Amino acid sequence: MTAAPHLPRGAVPGPAVPGPAVPGPPVPGPAVPGPPVPPGVDPAKPSPARLYDYCLGGHNNFEADRKAAESLRQSHPALSDTAWANRGFHQRAATWLAGQAGLRQFIDIGPGLPAVGNTHQVVQRVDPAARVVYADIDPLVAAQSAPLLASTQNVALITADLRDPDALLGHPVLRSMIDFTEPAGLLMTAVLHFVADDRDPWGLLARYVSALAPGSYLALSHATPDGLPPLVVHAMVDTLANATEQLFLRPRADVERFFTGMEMVPPYPGAAAKLTFVGQWGAVDPASADSDGSRVLYCGVARCR
Repeated sequence: MTAAPHLPRGAVPGPAVPGPAVPGPPVPGPAVPGPPVPPGVDPAKPSPARLYDYCLGGHNNFEADRKAAESLRQSHPALSDTAWANRGFHQRAATWLAGQAGLRQFIDIGPGLPAVGNTHQVVQRVDPAARVVYADIDPLVAAQSAPLLASTQNVALITADLRDPDALLGHPVLRSMIDFTEPAGLLMTAVLHFVADDRDPWGLLARYVSALAPGSYLALSHATPDGLPPLVVHAMVDTLANATEQLFLRPRADVERFFTGMEMVPPYPGAAAKLTFVGQWGAVDPASADSDGSRVLYCGVARCR
């Protein structure tokens, strides 16, 4: 995921920004054919990774993804702001984990398609020897990432389903790169809201956390219906109803459950150690970062044990 094939507008490769970048929607132009279609990918069916890529201004998406995003934008005009706010949180959290927490190994589950400021690019600014293993279920992520990671040191990507923690944590590539006797950073941003209640996302997360050494940290973000107009909530759920993964929005109390038994990190100086919105965590000016798009996702960083 290095040397991304595109430069998304408003990319935030640095450690901190005053607030979320707020680019406008992609400008209509000539039809874009999309990337080559690898085995296992249905270009007629939207996927979360490709929708996210499109909202960040990327090109690793198909017509079905673009149509789904533009349909959702009719009800949620701040769609791109939401994507960038989450992206900014992920980058600032990764920087904090490498810098302030001193971590040198990371597991990023559900990273999505290559863009500017991927996890390894962020943490290796702090320590070029930092190790990162990405895990994603989307075959297009593997297809697009493989050539970019081929010459990158201390970075790997595995294709795995987060709903099968034993397979993911037992993957030989991950086991060869991550030392489970040493603290690690677990990043699960904007991914657990694709796990239904009957698959017990809280139990799944607990399984991952239990595998980590003492001193490890979790960075997590999750979409919520709290405070959103019903029309927006319905549009978000309906847009992904026929996608490769469905969306399960959760209220604040359910997102807080993911951090049960952990020590939350204050999201910015002077703030209480609790959940906040993705635009605000680690922002230089939290007040200006509190945008409509940012309020679609709660987030937090916590010491696991």
